[in-house]
Amino acid sequence: MGDKAQSHHPGAAGRALAADRPASVRNVVLVGHSGSGKTTLVEALALTAGAVNRAGRVEDGGTVSDYDDIEHRQQRSVQLSLVPVAWDGIKVNLLDTPGYADFVGELRAGLRAADAALFVVSAADGVDGSTRMVWEECAAVGMPRAIVITHLEAARSDFEEMTRTCAEAFGGDDPDAVLPLYLPLRGPEGPDGHAPVTGLVGLLSQKLFDYSTGERKESEPGEDQLPDIEEARNRLIEGIIAESEDETLMDRYLGGEPVEVKTLIEDLERAVARGSFFPVLAAAPAAEGARQGLGTVELLELVTRGFPTPFEHPLPGVTAIGGEPRELTACDTDGPLVAEVVKTSSDPYVGRISLVRVFSGTLRPDQTVHVSGHGLADRGHEDHDVDEKIGALSMPFGKQQRPVTHAVAGDLVCVAKLSRAETGDTLSAKDDPLLMEPWQMPDPLLPLAIRAHSKADEDKLSQGLSRLVAEDPTMRLEQNQDTHQVVLWCLGEAHADVALERLRHRYGVQVDVVPHRVSLRETFATKAGGRGRHVKQSGGHGQYAICEIEVEPLPGGSGIEFVDKVVGGAVPRQFIPSVEKGVRAQAAKGVAAGYPLVDVRVTLLDGKAHSVDSSDAAFQTAGALALREAAADARIHLLEPVAEVTVLVGDEYVGAVMSDLSGRRGRLLGTEQVGTGRTLIRAEVPEFEIGRYAVDLRSLSHGTARFDRRYARHEPMPPQIAERIREQAGDEDG
Repeated sequence: MGDKAQSHHPGAAGRALAADRPASVRNVVLVGHSGSGKTTLVEALALTAGAVNRAGRVEDGGTVSDYDDIEHRQQRSVQLSLVPVAWDGIKVNLLDTPGYADFVGELRAGLRAADAALFVVSAADGVDGSTRMVWEECAAVGMPRAIVITHLEAARSDFEEMTRTCAEAFGGDDPDAVLPLYLPLRGPEGPDGHAPVTGLVGLLSQKLFDYSTGERKESEPGEDQLPDIEEARNRLIEGIIAESEDETLMDRYLGGEPVEVKTLIEDLERAVARGSFFPVLAAAPAAEGARQGLGTVELLELVTRGFPTPFEHPLPGVTAIGGEPRELTACDTDGPLVAEVVKTSSDPYVGRISLVRVFSGTLRPDQTVHVSGHGLADRGHEDHDVDEKIGALSMPFGKQQRPVTHAVAGDLVCVAKLSRAETGDTLSAKDDPLLMEPWQMPDPLLPLAIRAHSKADEDKLSQGLSRLVAEDPTMRLEQNQDTHQVVLWCLGEAHADVALERLRHRYGVQVDVVPHRVSLRETFATKAGGRGRHVKQSGGHGQYAICEIEVEPLPGGSGIEFVDKVVGGAVPRQFIPSVEKGVRAQAAKGVAAGYPLVDVRVTLLDGKAHSVDSSDAAFQTAGALALREAAADARIHLLEPVAEVTVLVGDEYVGAVMSDLSGRRGRLLGTEQVGTGRTLIRAEVPEFEIGRYAVDLRSLSHGTARFDRRYARHEPMPPQIAERIREQAGDEDG
């Protein structure tokens, strides 16, 4: 890494990349906020590695980042994409992830598929809170990381200052574990007073790498340049030695003994691979007509030499279908087949394409595999336990899929014709079915209520929705039995917009967005009596039923209790269940604003029957009429659902979040410190008030807070709000 110019064999754009052994694979996920330059960096690396031509296009058209027309309309990345390149005999799978918080599911899929992460930080924008949170997630699982600073062409950009910012944000207790390997070289100042970055100086090799001509050229620094890099070089050497497995090296260095550059580089590579040292590099896209972007060669050297092989990636937990643990050797190409679908996409012309990470064994075309479910049935994703024959294997190049003959353990591959498998499913041998422990998915908390625009759309809606949620495990499909609404639960507004776009343009389903309704209830606030009289005796077989009931409120959660206190056979025994059935049917329809009645005891006190004209239907009707009459004489409460909400937020936003929750009629239950600088807030908030909380909290906390919610109970809503709801219900009925 920087000690010498590396010989390499770029992957030609015209052939698909295939790895024959796990040691020749590097799986790298790019992480960073929206606009940090991840996709541009991927394209620059592909150009330097020879995967695309100087126009940034693959041989048969399209760029390596040409994936989704929706992304062009949204003007941002909305999904995980794979770009494979070759460098120095190593296949590098670059996983480009969306930077916007609404698509964190795609980011988590990329983290699952990768063995190391490149954090892309814009010199113009710095490090945002969500990027810090992802860094902490990677740290928790020991994922190796490096930092790439982009947008150095921006006015007032300062590489050294941004490196210090990264050390503060990512270094934790050890900022000396976050240090640059290279310093930028700037050319003459332009008319705007800004000096462009034209090259890099390697701190270990003390070589200059000039990119000003569009081709990387190595040279020796002048004597006047060496003092400028001495301080940064010494700090880097001390940082590397501190992570060295040779405990005598620091004493020898401090004692004045010179340390060979080769030894430093070997120690650096080991420290990066085990996730204890995090180098900082700079990169920029190639200028028009240039073959190499600034820093791309150095970055590819770091990835191929410093990042770990798939052998060093701990295998996620694997069990048999029955739950018995299975111990497998990581990346055993001859071992049992264990692969995972990390992304699912549908194409109107070629059908479903699954991006698969192979963890064990070797995957081949036309193989019959077992598809095991992922336990997300609560989100509208059915569990799977079926055998399925896969189709062709391929590698993506822009919108093209290039066939490959196999995929070994550690590699990523696209699989065709997996019609049943969804994102998160496990693929294994049909005679040895296995299941991988699922990765953590955020809970979608923004409701999007939809309905078909026309009868033709209604016929296609079910299939379109099932295909939509098959692609995206962060989306939850709900068919609400109380409100009779179809609800897509999303992570945010942009997530919802993309869902609607895909329904319209990919699946040809036009839908209308309607206001989301919460599941209200009604109950009696006071005791009341009612008399139901259903008597019709004009011609033909008559109907005769009279019943008298008393209704009294019960504690929350009691449901409906029916009590028979009829004496003397005033209501014949065979018709008492008929009265109860009529009461319960009316309760389900509601007695005031059309919401289900709950938490009452209905007591049948008396009634009358006719020996000929009484019937089951007549007493059902009488029971319903009696309940309605009782409701007319009683005070009825509308009950609203209340959620127990927990918010994890940085200490600097605690006051604002608590004030906001109070403004939503929330009752604060308490707070507790979680780690350093984070607070967990607990509150109970009416669900009416948190329909858009996923969006509002993100704005309030600058994207750094998370919240969870779960149903607690129904309780009476304030009279003024209840009256407004009743008026709205009356208007809809009218």
